Amino acid sequence: MIANENNATTAAKSHPARDTAASGVLPSHRAPKPKATHPATSSPTATTKPPSKKPTTQPKPPTTEPTSPTGPSVPTADEGDAGPAFAGPCSGVVIKPGDDAQSIVNAKPAGTTFCFAAGLHRISDTIRPKANMTLASAARAVLTGSVPLTGWTKSGSAWVVRGALPAAYGASGQCEDNVANICHLREQLFLDGTHLTRVGNTSKVAPGTFYADYGANAIYLGDDPTGHSVEMSKTSTAIESGSTGVEVRGLTIEHFASAPQAGALVSGPGWKVTANDVRWNHAVGVMLVKANKTEVEKNLIRNNGQLGLGQYSSADATVTRNVISSNNTDGFWIADWESGGIKSTRSSGTVSGNLIKANRGVGMWADVADDGRVISSNQIVGNAADGIRYEISRNGTIEKNTITNNGFGTGRGSGTSLWDGGGININTSSGVTVRGNVVKGNVNGIAIQSRTRGTGPWGTYLLRDISITGNTIEMTSGTQSTGIVKNTGAEVPAGEVVFSGNKYVLDALGAKRFSMFGSKLTSDGWQKAGLDLVGSFLAN
Repeated sequence: MIANENNATTAAKSHPARDTAASGVLPSHRAPKPKATHPATSSPTATTKPPSKKPTTQPKPPTTEPTSPTGPSVPTADEGDAGPAFAGPCSGVVIKPGDDAQSIVNAKPAGTTFCFAAGLHRISDTIRPKANMTLASAARAVLTGSVPLTGWTKSGSAWVVRGALPAAYGASGQCEDNVANICHLREQLFLDGTHLTRVGNTSKVAPGTFYADYGANAIYLGDDPTGHSVEMSKTSTAIESGSTGVEVRGLTIEHFASAPQAGALVSGPGWKVTANDVRWNHAVGVMLVKANKTEVEKNLIRNNGQLGLGQYSSADATVTRNVISSNNTDGFWIADWESGGIKSTRSSGTVSGNLIKANRGVGMWADVADDGRVISSNQIVGNAADGIRYEISRNGTIEKNTITNNGFGTGRGSGTSLWDGGGININTSSGVTVRGNVVKGNVNGIAIQSRTRGTGPWGTYLLRDISITGNTIEMTSGTQSTGIVKNTGAEVPAGEVVFSGNKYVLDALGAKRFSMFGSKLTSDGWQKAGLDLVGSFLAN
């Protein structure tokens, strides 16, 4: 199934974005540029239902400092807290290396448990489990979508092999390098297990790189392959099914040639995806598609080519105590396409206790009609774009997260203004509470953006009913600031954005670390503008 829609973009955008569900994909989305001044001219007919938390009266700032939230926190995972080491035992039908895994699964009834033996399992056909099946390993089995490449011959300063590539296929997705525009090409190469960098033509082939010529069906390698293992990712997906109640546990899933926005592991409803290592796949590592009530826990999700984890049209899913790190290895656009850690669309549920680290994109991104999303107790550090972005969605709670050193990526669309984001970025959303977070050392503190974004399932996307309370926000260097920006035509009525009881750590009390619709403000000016009358301001 492929569903197309206009994702409430402005007229400044050249193409409407798409929600695409086939093979577990996320909708393509680009944020409009800040100078856009008109709403979208082509939007789907919206319902008249307003944002459910929009206030009917203007809220008043409290006269006393609010207390910090007192609900339970989920301990944040560390690198040693996730992955196949936590899989536990497995008892069931044994699948050995060299077996045809999908044929064995096909032959057994729903509810069967399969135990993958230790070793390398080459998956040439996607495994499609039936309801309540378990696919597990207690022996750190590796499922790979790659094939060995042999028969190399010298060609100038490079080595070449022919006949291994598929037929040429069309581009999809958006690349950081939009001149070479090669991030969409799915086949990755690995030399002795090390991921090689794709280049755009033979003249750029050097050690550590390769070039794939699909017209000539030739692959050029910059390293002498003699005595070495060279593998090419080929199978698109390891495991995918719409069946309910499947468990996937203890597997390493690597080297799958997934299409942009599609997953190496694609979950259906009610799944448990636990203690796996999902790594070095071309696009998305783990993808939830119509996966209501699925649980994703204690996985290592790392070094995937585009995105660690995606969630599409999946209600009440939980993503807990995973380590999601170093994703977007294949050059997808860092600033405004779904690259990085986690991307969620038209979904709900909880993202808690995760370590989301060093992804080349947004750390945690709720975008396009997420409703009731809770993002809590995560450690979000060193991601190239926003730590958390909550965009054209509603009814969100962002609490008790530690968000540090995010937003310092370079390239097209990156920058230092509030339009470019910050530790937390709230973009044209409604009913969002941000409380009890530590926001420190990011490109900006908290960026509140009101843009002209068209309509969605509950009417016009608006910035309304935003509460920022009890956070610690540190801004001590560079151009860091916290504040509100808006497009012409995207007005923000008084009282719809409330800052109250936050602690601000500044390089100096007179520093202009705050911004209100383009005006740079000191802490005194921030309060004179009616913001955070009970906040505290400390010089570092």
